[in-house]
This record gives sequence, structure tokens and C-alpha cells, in this order.
Amino acid sequence: MTNLEKYTKVFEETFSVSAKEAQSLKYQDIEAWDSVGHMGLVSALEDAFDIMLDTDDIIDFNSFEKGKEILAKADYGVEF
Repeated sequence: MTNLEKYTKVFEETFSVSAKEAQSLKYQDIEAWDSVGHMGLVSALEDAFDIMLDTDDIIDFNSFEKGKEILAKADYGVEF
């Protein structure tokens, strides 16, 4: 499984959406992605990639695409 597939799967499982829906998601686009859902997403991503996100990155993580940018930073080293 590629990192993109793993990343997408976390969104699918956390928010019960399809892969296609996940790719266009933004924070609060759906009811499930509220503040509690956001922390669930962060926790699932940290587990999936064995990383610990910084607080600033958790706050900046506001969409599927932005999350990919954040995880690709040198701090986390996730390649997509």
C-alpha cells in the first residue's frame, strides 16, 4: 500500500466517505469533520505513519490536500 493509499484510507475510515469524496474534503465540509473528528483524524494519521504532529501543524491541517503538504514536510518525511 502506498502512502497516498494509506492516507486516503484514514480519511475513508475516520469520516465514512469514499476515496473520491475524501480527496476534496475540507475541515467542517461534513458533519463528521468537526473538532472532535479532527482529533480522531490526527490520531489515526499519527498511528498510520508512526509520527507525532506538532500543534501548529494540527491547527493548519484544514483539508485533504493541506494534510498531504504537512505530512510531506521534512519533519515527518512522508512521501506521496
